[in-house]
Amino acid sequence: MAAQLIFLILALGAGSAYTLPTRIVGGELTTIDKYPSIVALEFQSIWSGSWSQSCAANILTSRYVLSAAHCFGANVNSNLRRIRAGSSYRNTGGIIAYVELYYNHPTYGLNGYDGDISVVRLITGLEYSPVVQPGIITGPDVALPDGLPVVHAGWGTTSQGGSLSSQLRDVQIYTINNELCAARYLTLPWPQTVTKNMICAGILDVGGKDACQGDSGGPLYYSDILVGVVSWGHGCANATFPGVSTAVSPYTNWIISMVV
Repeated sequence: MAAQLIFLILALGAGSAYTLPTRIVGGELTTIDKYPSIVALEFQSIWSGSWSQSCAANILTSRYVLSAAHCFGANVNSNLRRIRAGSSYRNTGGIIAYVELYYNHPTYGLNGYDGDISVVRLITGLEYSPVVQPGIITGPDVALPDGLPVVHAGWGTTSQGGSLSSQLRDVQIYTINNELCAARYLTLPWPQTVTKNMICAGILDVGGKDACQGDSGGPLYYSDILVGVVSWGHGCANATFPGVSTAVSPYTNWIISMVV
C-alpha cells in the first residue's frame, strides 16, 4: 500500500509540473461516500474516559493517516487518540482504529503554526470499502495559484463558537494570495505569522465560508487531491482574515519517508 501511495504522489507531481488548471461554516450536508479518505479523530477524556470527535484526519494507507500536529501537541499519550472511518456521522457508525504512534513534523512549535502536520500510525490496519479509501496527496513543491476553487470537509462547528455538526459537511472556497494573507495577519493586535508552508483560503472581503473549531487536521481538497490540512485562523469565516491550512506539498517527501 505504501508503494501505491508513492505511485499516486509521483504521478501527480509529474503532471503538476505542467498543469494546475470543493465543520464547516456556510457549507452543506454531505456523506462519507463523497469523501471516503476523511476520518474523524476522537479524543478520550482523562476525567470521564469517554470518547468524542475533536479533529479530523486523512487516510494515507491502511495503517497511516495525516492530521494536524496541534491535534496531538507535544506530549499527548497515543492511547488518548483514535480514529473513526467510514461514517458520515459524528461519534457513531463506521469502524474504529486506535492510534499507536504519531509523528509531528520536527519544525512544529518553532515558528507559530508552521509545520502543523502529523503522520499518525494506527495499531491495526483499516479495511478498505467504498467509504474507507486512501486519498491522493499533492506532489512535492506544487504551488497553487490564487483563486483556485478548493473544498473543506468536516464535522466542526457551523459558526464561530457554535455547535459541532452531527453530520459531515463540505464547503467550497478559494485560495488567497499568501503575501496578502500574511500582511493582513500582521495587522492583528497579536500578529500571527503566515509562512510559505501555509495555504490561505476563503471568500476574501466577504467571508461566511470556512472550516471552524473541530475541523482541524481535516482536508483541503483541490479536485479530490489533498493539498492542505486545516490548521488555524482568526475566528471562523472572517471576511478580513482567511482560514489557514498547512500546505501538504512542502512536506510530501517527509510524509513518504514516514510511511514507507
